[in-house]
Amino acid sequence: MTYDVLIVGAGPCGLAAGIEATKAGLSHLILDMGSITESIREYPRRMRFFSTAENIEIGGLPFPISGVKAGRDEALQYYRKAAAYFKLNIRLFQKVDTVQKHNDAFTVLTTTGEQYHAHKVIMATGYFTRPRWLDIPGENRPHVSHYYDEPFKYSFTKVIIIGASNSAVEAALELYRHDVDITIVHRGEDFRSTVKYWLIPDVKNRVKEGKIKTVFDSVVTQIDEKTVTVNNLKTGDETQLPADFVFVLTGYIPDADLLRRCGIELNPETQVPYYDKETFETNVPGLYVCGTVLAGIYTEKVFIENGREHAEAIIDHIVGRELHKVAELIQRI
Repeated sequence: MTYDVLIVGAGPCGLAAGIEATKAGLSHLILDMGSITESIREYPRRMRFFSTAENIEIGGLPFPISGVKAGRDEALQYYRKAAAYFKLNIRLFQKVDTVQKHNDAFTVLTTTGEQYHAHKVIMATGYFTRPRWLDIPGENRPHVSHYYDEPFKYSFTKVIIIGASNSAVEAALELYRHDVDITIVHRGEDFRSTVKYWLIPDVKNRVKEGKIKTVFDSVVTQIDEKTVTVNNLKTGDETQLPADFVFVLTGYIPDADLLRRCGIELNPETQVPYYDKETFETNVPGLYVCGTVLAGIYTEKVFIENGREHAEAIIDHIVGRELHKVAELIQRI
């Protein structure tokens, strides 16, 4: 079978694309390397979204919650129910290796040898599956993780957090409140300016009280079994800090290698793919990018809130809906 649209990625933006395809009467298939909304499933278990619930809705389906901002579990249930409500055609735990174009159609190949065919392909792979590695000795040790899950495992231990963005600050505050000895190491002179505004007073007061320790203007150069080696960027001094566990929370980036294998051109510095700003079509005709995957290294600029809007524009372009709108305007004149 050759689908009208094949969507790579079953996150919120990929699901939104599937919903818009369904509304437009297009046959579709959504593939994902993990579970549905795998990135949200890997969020910290007690995480709450920055955006209000209505701003992360998809397909016009209401997201009713008791509060203002949804938590991880509420979001997982909402997106699962949205996929079921619109009867989306999804195949999970199938990792896409490449997308090849032949004449006016595409062949999508998975790492396990499956082949799927489609007239159009939408890449909605996000970025959360690829952490920013520091490439330092010991980074792959079993007590080191690029993902923070929940605090209870780490109570009464010493934890080093590398990074000072939202994820690092949220993890530090939660761990501190579960009797964890926390030290934050960051190359900058202060916390990132993009940290949620309500977290800054909390974390800075905890630092002032000495309950969360910070080592700014510094980088970790090595991780050993019970210590991390830290180098001060201003003085060049090297120190060792005790650590039972280490979280490298320095952010995530899209899978640039996958995009290149599909023929998509990327800016060599920013890793932003080439795409039309109105239609989201890449340099490969019929191949689109949707959601956070198009942000390159600037992942803080695209969220579910604005990434979900790409889906409607893409499907509009695929079915020629904008041409129909122009025709209607001409007739009115």
